Parts: sequence; C-alpha cells; structure tokens
Amino acid sequence: MVVEIHVPLLPTPDLPDGAYPFPWIEEIENVLFSLEDRGGVSVFDDGEDDGDAYVFFVTGASEQDLLAVASRVATLPGVPAGSVAVVSNDEAEEFGLGRRVALPLPAL
Repeated sequence: MVVEIHVPLLPTPDLPDGAYPFPWIEEIENVLFSLEDRGGVSVFDDGEDDGDAYVFFVTGASEQDLLAVASRVATLPGVPAGSVAVVSNDEAEEFGLGRRVALPLPAL
C-alpha cells in the first residue's frame, strides 16, 4: 500500500524577493525522512509535481498510520490548505488512482 499526499502547488505568500516559492516542500520532506529514520514509515519515492499539486509518497505502515502521517504533514506551518491523500498501491499506473481522503483528518 502507498499513500500519496497531494499538496496544492501554491507559493508561500510574503516571501522576500528571490526566495524559493515552495519552502514547505523541503519541510515536508524533512518530516517524512525523519519519520523514515525512526522506522515509522518508508518514503516510497521522491516527491514530484503533478500539474497543480506536489505529490509525496509514503508506505511501510498500516493505512491508518500512513493517513495519520499525511494528516500531520498537511498541517505543518506554511503548507497550503486543500491537501488530499490517495490510498493506492505501488502497481498503480499513474498518480491519483485510489480512494481519496481529505486532509487533515478530523480529530477523534
């Protein structure tokens, strides 16, 4: 199982001139790789842009745990609102094929 985390590819507002417009991408990658180092999840592939979204891939845990990770990164400071998770598998022929889950998940 793979959970794709689709984040709207929107620039961070009010950055200084010449600054990288998507600093949240690096922040999400840092969180995901930190979780991977601790054995919580595996980063399945490098993130990449896909039209109007940037997509991250996580695997190596239960669906519930992967969706919790997706929800966590969707609420990091500076991450644009409107993220969705797609529950898929590594055999999918393209991004976005699977069950869509709005992020962040509601608190239980």
